[in-house]
Amino acid sequence: MGGRRMKIIETTIVLLLSSSSIGDAQLFDVTKYGAKEDGVTSIHQALMKTWELACTSTSPSKIWIPKGKYALKEVKFSGPCKSHIELQLDGILIAPTDTGSFKTDGWISFENIDQFTLSGSGTFDGQGMHAWKFNDCHKRLKCNVLPMNLRFDFLTNAIIQGVTTLNSKNFHVNVLGCKNITFLDFNVITPEDSPNTDGIHIGRSDGVYITDSNIKTGDDCISLGDGSKNVHVTGVECGPGHGISIGSLGRYGNENPVSGVWVKNCTLTNTDNGLRIKTWPSSNRGIASNMHFEGIKMVNVGNPILIDQQYCPWNQCNTGISSLVQISNVSFKNIWGTSSTPVAVKLACSSKLPCKNVVIGGISLSYSGSTSETLSSKCSNVVPSFSGTQSPKVCST
Repeated sequence: MGGRRMKIIETTIVLLLSSSSIGDAQLFDVTKYGAKEDGVTSIHQALMKTWELACTSTSPSKIWIPKGKYALKEVKFSGPCKSHIELQLDGILIAPTDTGSFKTDGWISFENIDQFTLSGSGTFDGQGMHAWKFNDCHKRLKCNVLPMNLRFDFLTNAIIQGVTTLNSKNFHVNVLGCKNITFLDFNVITPEDSPNTDGIHIGRSDGVYITDSNIKTGDDCISLGDGSKNVHVTGVECGPGHGISIGSLGRYGNENPVSGVWVKNCTLTNTDNGLRIKTWPSSNRGIASNMHFEGIKMVNVGNPILIDQQYCPWNQCNTGISSLVQISNVSFKNIWGTSSTPVAVKLACSSKLPCKNVVIGGISLSYSGSTSETLSSKCSNVVPSFSGTQSPKVCST
């Protein structure tokens, strides 16, 4: 564990050293370029002007949004830029409530940038409470996709630190095609009844670090789609929400393998699920391997440990056909706390491609529900290896 933790710290230090402090970077204060702190007038033009100046500068630059409330319509920050660029948000950015004003699925997007930092004590307020009643993509295939608060597309060497994303209309954060991106002291806040508001969704990215962050939401705190590689989640507080999930996988064709996931020293509180790997039945072929969960505290968590290869919400698939996603090299170690469901460990693997090399070690869970019931486990199409305490007994029947 120490080696991987040091790798996270070293990566962060390298990126921070490559950036510049507010004192030695060229500073662009958006209020000097026409941004009004009235919470009504969009600061889009001021941001675009400062981004153009900062992005074309051959020396490190910083765009600064001071404390205050600022309205902002849909905006895209594009690279490549000529030097390191930082956006420091200390104010509150407020999204439009009218979903018809968005042309894409991202309120604020960053794309094709190398050496980028998003920092500050500010908040991205998506005002999602006005749109959640229209968010039904979790129920049907044909739907109107609502905008996410933040999109990070094809970034290399990026740090997201200190900021908060609040009440997104859809996913809070989408990470796509990124390489070496770090989230530090990052905060997600949404009520537990908000639909489809994943905290951080990752896809087709290599080297994602989520450290010492707090995620409260209505869907997965962290979700990993296909092509996620070398993902490190450490010191995350998750809950409410649906837990930390790999998948769902196998729903679409040409999905890339998921490989190399480490979730360590996290706490899940009052979540619907805990640590979950989910794939669709009647699926396309896929691979998910080298996934490890260790040192996880559960507080009143439903389904604390779950492999579900029959994931089929809202009857959108054929459950009679086995999943073709091969799951292998998985470990659950040192998992303790309380389960809100009688089945604490469920390993439901594919009958066509049984799970391989699953290790269970040091499980100590108690039931937070009725004292008349005891915890149990359910297993199918898997033969795990064991070490340490097993409470409840895993795969005993």
